[in-house]
Amino acid sequence: MKRRDALAALAHGIPLLLLGRTEIAWGATVLGVRMWPAADYSRVTIESDVALRITQDFVPNPPRLAVDIHGMRLQPQLRAIVNALDADDPNIAGVRVGQYDPDTVRLVLDLKTEVRPQVFTLQPVAAYAHRLVMDLYPLVSPDPLEQLINDRLKAIEDQVAQAGDRDPLGAWLESNGVLTRPPIPELQPMPPAADRAIGPAEAPQQAAQPQKPSRFIVVALDPGHGGEDPGAIGPNGTKEKDVVLQIARRLRDRINQTQVGGNTMRAYMTRDADFFVPLHKRVEKARRVQADLFISIHADAFTSPKPQGASVFVLSTRGASSAMARWMAKKENNADLIGGINLAVEDRQLKNTMLDMSTTAQIRRSLQVGSTMLGELSQVGKVHKPRVEQAGFAVLKAPDMTSVLVETAFISNPEEERRLKSESYQEALADALLAGIKRHFQDHPPLARQREL
Repeated sequence: MKRRDALAALAHGIPLLLLGRTEIAWGATVLGVRMWPAADYSRVTIESDVALRITQDFVPNPPRLAVDIHGMRLQPQLRAIVNALDADDPNIAGVRVGQYDPDTVRLVLDLKTEVRPQVFTLQPVAAYAHRLVMDLYPLVSPDPLEQLINDRLKAIEDQVAQAGDRDPLGAWLESNGVLTRPPIPELQPMPPAADRAIGPAEAPQQAAQPQKPSRFIVVALDPGHGGEDPGAIGPNGTKEKDVVLQIARRLRDRINQTQVGGNTMRAYMTRDADFFVPLHKRVEKARRVQADLFISIHADAFTSPKPQGASVFVLSTRGASSAMARWMAKKENNADLIGGINLAVEDRQLKNTMLDMSTTAQIRRSLQVGSTMLGELSQVGKVHKPRVEQAGFAVLKAPDMTSVLVETAFISNPEEERRLKSESYQEALADALLAGIKRHFQDHPPLARQREL
């Protein structure tokens, strides 16, 4: 501040806070630190009131990521990152933070394995200020198809462990329509040779062959939001990301115990923990397991607490079917901005994935299953509209996958927020969605897939 300006301020009775060069250098305040562990990737976020200036260095042996934050002194909020580490984090072994020099705070992430780090910043959006994001991707990414197969094998192993001396593997295969074995005939004593009639030799009987394994029906369940993106928040603080994950897990367990037309069903979750998945990655995961049906699960919200009831949406290539549908699609499509993606890396893939490649046949099939699900949801509670709505939802744009988005209720409505938190209502929603899935595949049996599971 110039001397003339200072004198003028004093003349008007304005108090002055005189800061030296050292104090002015430490302008950034850390507002919070968060860690999101997941098998897909681990994320570390530092939120601050102004953008942080950083440099980074990755050391492969032993693997660790060092991030220097310039123009900052160590703050208690930043020290808290050490205690935020989850011991079960699949990628991060330890966290160290300290004052590297008078002008620099150094953060070191010790890693369990070599990773592909992505370090980037995000501008303020929604409830967030500036964010520094460190995403740690394992060099070998989890294979969704392998995950689905491993889930199947674990289910068999669990039944084996519970079955005792019985033949659990054979029983599981038969009960799930995977393998049918002919009963072994009871052995009868052979009559003496003198009592046997002599006649033409009997034609040898061909041994019974086991039936070909049935086709697995794969249903991809996509709990919306997650991690940095809480989704909508109810008047009593309920987060959309939490309740939709709970509902998806209940539906998954039901699907994994269900057969339709002799075909065993298996559920695949795009996320099964609290972490953020970009919209195009959700679609990509479901396509990699050749999902027959993609269900994105959400909990509605509006600016007013009055709207209520469940809704089902499918894609539209000709504009939204209503103003509400258009508003909902815009809100859900903003998830990437809030959850935070590294545009420098993802931009090309986003452009390729989010092209509207959907076909008329795909939309027609989606409308059919959506209408069936809406009918079942109407038996559980109110529906917001008596018909399936359409809009340009990004997660519904796969050209080769029947896709619907289900808004289970309005979390912005206090009564529906309370119901969404209740176990009985979540169970009822899962039952209704399962009934709609079963009816759809009974009426429209799945086609042969390119690669069997």
